[in-house]
Amino acid sequence: MNKIETFPNPAAGRNYEITHINPEFTSVCPITGLPDFGTITIRYIPDEICLELKSLKYYFMEYRNEGIFYEAVTNKILDDLVEACKPLQMEIISQWTARGGMNSIIKVNYLKKD
Repeated sequence: MNKIETFPNPAAGRNYEITHINPEFTSVCPITGLPDFGTITIRYIPDEICLELKSLKYYFMEYRNEGIFYEAVTNKILDDLVEACKPLQMEIISQWTARGGMNSIIKVNYLKKD
């Protein structure tokens, strides 16, 4: 996986929320091999560092050919981003386009322990 780059939080010590939305996320169903299309929303309150967008875009592109379930990719994104920027709070929401007449939304959360 590409290294997710970061930069110093310009307002460290202040709680504010950052939201990044990727409406063009693509991965592959590990059972059918067909592409899955979704929107990934990242909401976080940074601590000392913030996520850099260009490296985040390249990180997401690495999933294009990866066979992975919705639940697994959503949790992996949370784990990877928490490791990269160590936020105070983070939520990842994956919203998937209809397949067989059914949509799926997966939400995972992280809260930094004192």
